[in-house]
Amino acid sequence: MKAQELKDKTPDQLKEQLLSLKKEAFNLRFQQATGQLESTARMRSVRRDVARVKTILNQKAAEAAASN
Repeated sequence: MKAQELKDKTPDQLKEQLLSLKKEAFNLRFQQATGQLESTARMRSVRRDVARVKTILNQKAAEAAASN
């Protein structure tokens, strides 16, 4: 997932994306705890995607506050 793709989305779409990424991260942690996790690298990429989405949301909120 690229940051530019996220910048083109609306805040509601970003919040939806964030929710799905958090669910996926939870499922990956659960799989790791039970020994069923196949790709540990996916945990890292999901965690970074969550951070990327949060960053874009904060930037959009700052822009909205600055324009008011």
